[in-house]
Amino acid sequence: TELTTNKQTRDAKTADVASLTAEIEDLTATIAELTQNLADLAVQIKELEDAMAKATEDRTASKATNEQTIKEAKLAQTAVSNAMALVKEFYEKSAQATALAQQTPGEDAPETFVKPYKGLLPEGGNVVDFLEVILTDFTRLETETTDDEASEDSHYKDFMFESKKSKALKENETKHKTAKKTDKESALHFAEDELKTTKEQLADAVAYYEKLKPSCVDSGISYEERVKRREEEIQSLQEALKILQGEDFSP
Repeated sequence: TELTTNKQTRDAKTADVASLTAEIEDLTATIAELTQNLADLAVQIKELEDAMAKATEDRTASKATNEQTIKEAKLAQTAVSNAMALVKEFYEKSAQATALAQQTPGEDAPETFVKPYKGLLPEGGNVVDFLEVILTDFTRLETETTDDEASEDSHYKDFMFESKKSKALKENETKHKTAKKTDKESALHFAEDELKTTKEQLADAVAYYEKLKPSCVDSGISYEERVKRREEEIQSLQEALKILQGEDFSP
């Protein structure tokens, strides 16, 4: 009968509305989650970019300082070596002059006239020894700075490699989640349109049912059966009305 067909239509459309409503809720939640994920990824990528820029700035400054230190240490070593050569040459000439002026000193002659003069310092030692200490210090400075530069450069390259890899992964994740979000948004728009159409169809079915009620009375069934069917019709109609009025529906 038309009443039966109408009831089946109303029941089907009511179920469709409930299903579409649940689908829309899931899509909305997924889109919100993806939106937050994309915002988090954007922050993380920006932090990586800032960290890499700062590391590059620090590395450039440190490299310049190290190179300048090494350059100055090398120049200092050359200068000290030259000074040592001059001092040694001066002492050798002084020794030769002393030897010429005094061929064989007596046994009671001062020690100064026995050994070549090498330039004594107030705190002990001689100028050549002092210059050798300075030369060693500058040599060590060059070596240590060279090692530091190599270590800093290695750490910088490792950091940049890991940071670039992490950034690439996050950018790839952003690309996939952006595409997924676009798909979900399209699905949401489609589901919303479907829900609107289905609600209109349900409303039409309910309106048609109201027209059918007065004219469709089956006199061939018992009173109890009519009451039962009437209760079922009322329940079905109430569920449809709740859907149309935007109330929560619990099947």
